[in-house]
Amino acid sequence: MSVGIRTYLELMRYGNCLMAGFAAVIGTLIAFNILISGPLSSGFEGTFPLLNAGLVFLVVFLVSGAGNAINDYFDIKIDSINRPERPIPSGRVKAKEALYFSYSLFAAGTLLAFTINPVCGLIALFNSLMLILYAKTLKGTPLLGNLSIGYLTGSVFLFGASVFGPGGIKALSVLFLLAALAITAREIVKDIEDMEGDSKEGADTLPLRIGAKKAGYLAVLIGLLAVILSPLPYFMSVLGLRYIYLVLLADLGFLAAINQLLVRNNPTKSSKMFKIAMLFALIAFIAGA
Repeated sequence: MSVGIRTYLELMRYGNCLMAGFAAVIGTLIAFNILISGPLSSGFEGTFPLLNAGLVFLVVFLVSGAGNAINDYFDIKIDSINRPERPIPSGRVKAKEALYFSYSLFAAGTLLAFTINPVCGLIALFNSLMLILYAKTLKGTPLLGNLSIGYLTGSVFLFGASVFGPGGIKALSVLFLLAALAITAREIVKDIEDMEGDSKEGADTLPLRIGAKKAGYLAVLIGLLAVILSPLPYFMSVLGLRYIYLVLLADLGFLAAINQLLVRNNPTKSSKMFKIAMLFALIAFIAGA
């Protein structure tokens, strides 16, 4: 693999893109199982859409990578303080090249989504526009920016389920809610972690607006809400008993992340533990399906 390709993959944050694409396919799998044998199974017939699941993965990989690239384009000054090793501030990729690269990924992902079905295409188009708006405007809007990322990340499950149209989206709505809550909490924690660079650059984030302590309390409240609501997929017959056992591990991870933030005042470690907990939650989703 050439240095150029590696650099552009780094610009896309390909590890996060792989995880998002995988989560979307899990959304397809869970929706399929629910529609075949769950409470929403009435009248649904068919086999697992393997080809469409592959397209779902590719679309999410491309659109997520585009969002990360355009975010870096608008964050050059802040990243030069917080993350100087990133491709643009380090000089390995020119800013305009990153911008055009992101637009190409957005276009490719959205067009590919429309080949699955119109619902997939519309979600991909809406999320692409949201990612551009987030990078340009919403990121600098306290709380609204955090909520936007919560929606965008949680919506990968809805996108995977949208292979089956509105019925699939309905089947995955509770998983979308849990994912959106967890991501929103972590995004607030990340803003607390980045306060120094954001302050020097004059950014307007929630911790800088209301203070790290109050922002931390809000992150804890949202994180606790995700933990409290985590049994819902089981009680709604969306996921099986194995989900309950494994989501307990994810919940312990969320509580540990909350402890790092609230008691130990360590947002960096808290952010990492939130990410690990979300990985366990994803495993719980898979096992429960």
